[in-house]
Amino acid sequence: MRHAHTVAQVREAEAVLLARLPEGALMQRAAHGLAHAILDLLGSAYGRRVLLLVGSGDNGGDALYAGAVLARRGCAVDARLLSERVHEGGLAALRAAGGRVVGDIATRPDVVVDGIVGIGGRPGLRPDAAAALAQVRGVPLVAVDTPSGVDVDTGELPDDHVVADLTVTFGTHKVAHLVDPAAHACGAVHLVDLGLGPVLPTADVEALQPADVARLLPRPASDAQKYARGVVGVRAGSAEYPGAALLSVAGAASGLAGMVRYVGEPAVADRVRAAHPEVVGAGRVQAWVVGSGGGEHAGTELTAALADGVPTVVDADALAHVTGPLPETTVLTPHAGELARMLGVERTEVEATPLAHARRAATTYGCVVLLKGRRTLVAAPDGRVRVTETGTPWLATAGAGDVLGGLVGALLAAGLSSYDAASVGSWLHGAAASLASDGGPLVAGDVAHAIAEGVRGLPRP
Repeated sequence: MRHAHTVAQVREAEAVLLARLPEGALMQRAAHGLAHAILDLLGSAYGRRVLLLVGSGDNGGDALYAGAVLARRGCAVDARLLSERVHEGGLAALRAAGGRVVGDIATRPDVVVDGIVGIGGRPGLRPDAAAALAQVRGVPLVAVDTPSGVDVDTGELPDDHVVADLTVTFGTHKVAHLVDPAAHACGAVHLVDLGLGPVLPTADVEALQPADVARLLPRPASDAQKYARGVVGVRAGSAEYPGAALLSVAGAASGLAGMVRYVGEPAVADRVRAAHPEVVGAGRVQAWVVGSGGGEHAGTELTAALADGVPTVVDADALAHVTGPLPETTVLTPHAGELARMLGVERTEVEATPLAHARRAATTYGCVVLLKGRRTLVAAPDGRVRVTETGTPWLATAGAGDVLGGLVGALLAAGLSSYDAASVGSWLHGAAASLASDGGPLVAGDVAHAIAEGVRGLPRP
């Protein structure tokens, strides 16, 4: 599991560790990890030019000590000081290693190191820092811990902030590394282990890794039969949108549940059975998927599904008929526009602050909310959130959400909790898309067909 801690949690853990270590040991670990990550990015050291942008916090100290390591390796290291007060020990180490302090950026560097604002700083950048960054626009940039200016605990972005190619963080991931829009500004993220793990508290924000998915995924027992593996029902599609039914069923019929039932208009049902001969008609189910392409009938279908008292995935057209708290076994799967309408806010607000709005929706409706996006968020009413890191930009294609809803429904029917089904389903959906895409375009049906391959690629639990 990849855990993302808040600034307060990190500071508390660091204080415990600092009491056990010699003075300066933690910063030296961070600085050497940072320096080696920069060397990996540069590919070589001798003759390469490195510019440090240094503020007053510990991130500036990390940058200065890393600059000293790089200077000793043969890099030409310049430091532009953006505060009258910087880390004295780090500055002395840089000068002793042959690094320089410069008042202006006269020579274009090979890499810029952002040590402007620490994780405890306020979001945004001062004008002098923004001006210095503007002078080196286009140069690869490495952020120390988090890109300066981002809101570390929320993943939100002010108007002025650093956009990094690589972020080197220490001890643990922070919320801004996982949650958009700040995660996008981090670029690639490299974690330097400082030994904080044993003293860190439980994190409310986390991201599943392949081993976690393998452990959570329901697998048939040696004596399994189709009913024991779970039956998922799909109420989706209409005469106007028959494709939604086909794609929802494709996600549900990916083999993760024992049986799929389809309930819908006769003409649509005929098309579903033609494409998926293993799908059967109405009957008892362990979970429902409702809403995709449902049109004017979506409200009626939602009422019928909820009346069964089983876990239910509510998607697309059915979301417009959600008016109050739902059973805690429900999973809502809106995109930003749909969630904005449900919460009575503008779409831009949801896109700017997705973590806050996903949590608000989970509390408002009393169930799990899967907010679709580049970094999909799965929020539980108790405040826990899982972030999906799998996927590809090619996944932004019509019908992909229908497949996702069916997949989550299958996992619910197979016995996962709503929180686990939503987060495992989202992870598998993104992984399947990457496999199907292989770097190129795809359509939603390709994602459904690649789910089995994604499962086969998981490590053995």
